[in-house]
Amino acid sequence: MGDYSPLFLPGKAITMTASAAVTGGQAVEVTGNMQVGPGAAASAKIIGHAGYDAPSGGEVTVYGRGTVHEAPASGTITAGASVVAAATGKVAAAAGSEPVLGVALTAAASGRVLYMEF
Repeated sequence: MGDYSPLFLPGKAITMTASAAVTGGQAVEVTGNMQVGPGAAASAKIIGHAGYDAPSGGEVTVYGRGTVHEAPASGTITAGASVVAAATGKVAAAAGSEPVLGVALTAAASGRVLYMEF
């Protein structure tokens, strides 16, 4: 078998097209071929966070799994809690069987939480 190298490495940024307007720091999900949009609640399609604001159709840098993010929080999140996708690209404490994005490194403070994405 020949050598193999992945197209993208964990924790590395990739550039994609925004299928809808996104805000920097917002959790984004796959919406089409090399396209992302704001993440929906309990989405299993979240791949990372937008690096900056981008309009629909614009290019956006996505910081993916294996990285640490400071993200907008939906509700109370304690340090060590599993975090999941919430509405409008936010993250929330896991409450059931939603796909887990990562683990909170801090408690949510001022509506933001620091977490490591799996």
